[in-house]
Amino acid sequence: MTIREQRLAQEHTLLSPHACRADQSRGRERKEEECPIRTCFQRDIDRIVYSKAFRRLKHKTQVFLQPEGDHYRTRMTHTLEVNRIARTIARALGLNEDLTEAIALGHDLGHTPFGHAGERLLSSLMPGGFAHYQQSLRVVDRLEKGGEGLNLTWEVRNGIVCHTKGQQAATLEGQVVRLADQIAYINHDIEDALRGKIIYPMDIPLSVSNLLGFTHSERISTLVADVIESSQDQDSIRQSPAIGEAMATLREFMFDSVYTNPVAKGEESKAQDMLRRLFEYYQQNPDELPDDFQDIRVKEGVDRAVCDYIAGMTDPFAIERFSELFIPMSWTVK
Repeated sequence: MTIREQRLAQEHTLLSPHACRADQSRGRERKEEECPIRTCFQRDIDRIVYSKAFRRLKHKTQVFLQPEGDHYRTRMTHTLEVNRIARTIARALGLNEDLTEAIALGHDLGHTPFGHAGERLLSSLMPGGFAHYQQSLRVVDRLEKGGEGLNLTWEVRNGIVCHTKGQQAATLEGQVVRLADQIAYINHDIEDALRGKIIYPMDIPLSVSNLLGFTHSERISTLVADVIESSQDQDSIRQSPAIGEAMATLREFMFDSVYTNPVAKGEESKAQDMLRRLFEYYQQNPDELPDDFQDIRVKEGVDRAVCDYIAGMTDPFAIERFSELFIPMSWTVK
């Protein structure tokens, strides 16, 4: 019996009846020989972590554009926090941690530079719109490995594309990641907004703090414990009504006070203008797209190729390309 087969046997013994076991996966689009050591979901984790798109997350904005300070979240640190929250919930519920981790690590691979400001800009330019969760699936299916994609399992791909609000993943592991994503971003965005003096502790609704806690760790602990308690032996991942309502109130507070705050988002219009000009430039000069995007240009059109290229940029790279294309060299500070 191989190590992988031993692990599969353990999953049937240890995991909840509601868990998705690796040997029950619907498989990959392209069949492959199984690894003697890793289950299919463990292989997916490795493929995501070693991907170029994953490495670029460290230089992509979470909320604050080019913040001054080393402790603000990036898309990478957000992903890692989602992974930890999701795995804690999955383990407590007896779900498949490997599947949970793969979905968590891959859920934001399609995010644009400059956070949701970049996403909104590309959505306005692309026929049919643009959504980061759909782009995340496109990254793993089409863009990675020189156009071959990562050939991930169906369950991981489903969890990635269904991680956002209003979507429902087919597995409980995918549902865990969806809720862990919300828990993570609301709470770390509060912490970053406090650090940036966009809000102050007493601005947070007192009714929410009384229920969830007054600190970052207290809120996370309360929310995670509630998901675990509310989802035990259930066929879906859920929150209790009171905690769910408190988190919705907290999310509304963040939209009113931070996500749409002119102080916090004052640079967004500049970032969007920069991405718009880059988009228009490559539309008019598609031959200058990197070689990896020329095949997409031929098969799916110039707009699709340009969108894929810009969506994959990091914040610093987008600024660098804009500077090279639009700022005269004589204007640069020596």
